[in-house]
Amino acid sequence: MCVNFAPAKPTAVQRMTGLEAVPDYPSESFPGYAAPIIRADAGAASGLKVDLALFGLIPGWAKDRSIGRRTYNSRTETVAEKPSYRTAWRRRQWCLVPMERFFEPCWETGKAVRWSIHRQDCEPFTVAAIWDSWTDNGTGEIVESFSMLTINADGHAIMGRFHKPADERRSLVVVPRQAWHEWLTATPDGAGSMLSEMPVGQYTSEEAGTPKPQLVLL
Repeated sequence: MCVNFAPAKPTAVQRMTGLEAVPDYPSESFPGYAAPIIRADAGAASGLKVDLALFGLIPGWAKDRSIGRRTYNSRTETVAEKPSYRTAWRRRQWCLVPMERFFEPCWETGKAVRWSIHRQDCEPFTVAAIWDSWTDNGTGEIVESFSMLTINADGHAIMGRFHKPADERRSLVVVPRQAWHEWLTATPDGAGSMLSEMPVGQYTSEEAGTPKPQLVLL
């Protein structure tokens, strides 16, 4: 499961979407951090909009934001059924998360070593996610948040190397640029059919350094 990623830089998001850059955000994201998401916008010339949202989905019924520390990933096999995610799935609240890379622990040495997974050409890419809105009853603030979808990756040449030996291997779901519209406007059944493994030939992995501490927003 992915708990840490590096969002695409504002200039890269602008280049990818053709839209104005969103306000600045942390260079690495953990649950509770703000990061950019791309959504469909039928009223825009591009058909897209970019906003900041918190990493870790906060469903509308939640009492507070703390649930977002546990809902940063949603399993494709159960996302339509789990209480935290099913409303967003049923309402077709799809989004894309633009990123440069994401990080996973490799246990091949017997201890967790942080590794980076990214495109071979180092270009940013987008992964499938769902979003939801939550209203803070104390302040009236409307908070948008997201959860990145994951798929089984047992046997995958890259993602099969990460997490403890006894753990199931999971991977984010990459959505290529040519499939953005299809994903963002999909029906629940259509969305489910698009959730497939990361293409091995376009991605690579390498050992990464320790993340820099940054402000937690939740």
